[in-house]
Amino acid sequence: MAIDAHLPPHRPDAASRARFQALVVPYLDAAYNLAHWLTRDDADAQDVVQEAMLRALRYFDSFHGADARVWLLAIVRNTFYTLRARHAPETARDPLDDESHPLVDPQPSPETVALLAVDVGSLQEALARLPAAWREVLVLRELEECSYKEIAAITGQKIGTVMSRLARARERLREELTHRPAPDHRLRSHEAPPHQTRSDKGGPP
Repeated sequence: MAIDAHLPPHRPDAASRARFQALVVPYLDAAYNLAHWLTRDDADAQDVVQEAMLRALRYFDSFHGADARVWLLAIVRNTFYTLRARHAPETARDPLDDESHPLVDPQPSPETVALLAVDVGSLQEALARLPAAWREVLVLRELEECSYKEIAAITGQKIGTVMSRLARARERLREELTHRPAPDHRLRSHEAPPHQTRSDKGGPP
C-alpha cells in the first residue's frame, strides 16, 4: 500500500484535493500517533507527518481507494525510516530473528492488558528501548487497533513476520515494564500522548 515510486509526482487539481481532504485527512491523528511513537519526539513527529502528507498528496493518484488509513500509515512509516537513514543511519541491524519465534495467539495477551494499565511516561520509556521494528507493530496493533493484515500492508511484511515481531515485542515490553515502579496515573484506552487510540472507530476491523 506504499507509494509507487515509479510514478512521477502529480500536481493535484481541485477535485483531487477535495478527495484527499475527504479520504486521507481524517486519519491525520493516526499518522501523528504512529510518527510520535516511532520518533519519540514531538517536533520530529511533526516533521515526519508533514513530509508524509506532502508525499501522500503528491502521489495521491497512486491511491486506488482500498484503505486510506493503511495507505497513509504506510507512507508515514516509510517517511520515518527514510528520514532516519538520512540523518542518523544505524550501523547495527535490529535483533529481530523473526522466523525462529513462535506465532502469537490472536487473543488479547497479558502484555496487551498491561500496555493499557501503565502511565504514559513509563510506556514511552519502555517503548523507546525497543527496536523500531518492534515498536511499530506494538503501536499499530495495540494502540491503533490494526489487524494483522493491515499491519502487514503498512510494514510490507508477511503476516507471519508481523505476528512473530509482535510476540517478541510484547515479551520485551513486559520485561521492561516489570522492572518499573507502579505508576500513579494510569493510561486508559481513550487517552493518548497526545493521540494514542485509533482515530477512526468506524474503520475496518
